[in-house]
Amino acid sequence: MHFVVKFFPEITIKSNPVRKRMSRQLKDNLRILLRRLDDRIKVLKDWEKIEVIAPDAVSHLADRIEEVLAHTPGIANFARVRQYPLGDFHDIYEKTLSVWGDKLEGKTFCVRVKRSGKHDFQSLDVEQYVGGGLNKNTGAAGVKLKNPDITVRLEIRHDKLNVVEQQHAGLGGFPMGTQDPVLSLVSGGFDSTVSSYLTMKRGIRTHFLFFNLGGRDHELGVKEVAYYLWNRYSASHRVKFITVPFDGVVAEILQNVDDSHMGVILKRMMLRAATAIASELDVDAVVTGEAIAQVSSQTLKNLKVIDNVTDTLVLRPLITSDKGDIIRTAREIGTEEFAANMPEYCGVISVKPTTRARLSRVEEEEGHFDFSVLDRAINERVLQNIDRVMEDVHEGTPEVEVLEAPGDAVVIDIRHPDEEEVDPLELEGSDVETIPFYRLNSAFAQLDPQKKYLLYCSRGVMSRLHASHLLDAGYRNVGVLRPHLPHRPD
Repeated sequence: MHFVVKFFPEITIKSNPVRKRMSRQLKDNLRILLRRLDDRIKVLKDWEKIEVIAPDAVSHLADRIEEVLAHTPGIANFARVRQYPLGDFHDIYEKTLSVWGDKLEGKTFCVRVKRSGKHDFQSLDVEQYVGGGLNKNTGAAGVKLKNPDITVRLEIRHDKLNVVEQQHAGLGGFPMGTQDPVLSLVSGGFDSTVSSYLTMKRGIRTHFLFFNLGGRDHELGVKEVAYYLWNRYSASHRVKFITVPFDGVVAEILQNVDDSHMGVILKRMMLRAATAIASELDVDAVVTGEAIAQVSSQTLKNLKVIDNVTDTLVLRPLITSDKGDIIRTAREIGTEEFAANMPEYCGVISVKPTTRARLSRVEEEEGHFDFSVLDRAINERVLQNIDRVMEDVHEGTPEVEVLEAPGDAVVIDIRHPDEEEVDPLELEGSDVETIPFYRLNSAFAQLDPQKKYLLYCSRGVMSRLHASHLLDAGYRNVGVLRPHLPHRPD
């Protein structure tokens, strides 16, 4: 298998030193990610492109390789190609026929050639020769230069011929690790997950900061969506997940702050805490999911008052976005189901919130607040590597049982439907059910309590997290099936 990866155009217009640095970073990122599938996959780079070369022994991983390429920042597009030594026109035609002949049956088509290097012919010459041969010797419905059913793409690079089998759009953006890191405030809803995705797409290593307002289920849900975003879009670089217990801060606000200013002051307390933690992580910017006037605390007047508590740069990628656009993006990146199923939590809800807060009045209200409560919350923060978020379980919960084989147990595949579709779980002789993790809590109560169930996910993180949560809820018929490693033929 052979894949040709093209750089995002904004990379190619950079100065030579910057372009070299960014393209090298993208190559290194792909090596890290693809090595997890199989260490025989090679990643090679030149000035114009990156080539991913996988031996025939790993052909069963083609779809998973494409998944990695589709979700790695810095890629404009990528193509699965058949590569051959460059021959004469008739040889080019025969190679193209072997790949595309059967696929043109009843379809209109055209041939498009991209060429680099010195040759004694033009791209149009190849297009006409190959197109004429395909039109004459296949069951195609004819050549159509505008809006054909199929475009047959060929790339001639010096002494090599690439016959493109499939071409896919990439994520765009810059390679992960080429920009300074940020700390993203996440609540698990539509806005904070989309804003975090946008910073990742831009090549920014994005740490996660969660303010726990008292809900165990909410914390679990936010950890899941943060892990999903990291694993899907930025897994080449490890990041932190920080949990700050904020229920005491909320209680203090409810008791001592005027109702109309509760929302603004809560945001100021969060931003104070975020500033302290960002400084500790040597991060220069925090990210929020706020959009102008979406809720009362997000008017320009209120945002100015909120930002007054920090000198740290506050980034708001969604500041002018409509809610419908945010939801559509969440659907495209796979976080819509997370947000729609995020458990409810208790927070600060003002009856008549101010939309035009005055700094003097806010500071007067904060004079009634005991700031030792905020300091205590910051000091009690919990920092975890994102791939270890499943380890935070209640004391007294039985250890999760991890088995190598299912035996008589029913296996529940809890992966996101997109991931399950690309790499379906097949276990000979075992019952397998598919229940996405975001439906597992409610669905598990309906299962047969006399049966043993083993949760499965591709890396064993979400499965252990959910098994711990179910054990904590009192279920004792649940464990984890250790993830299977990619099959490696002898």
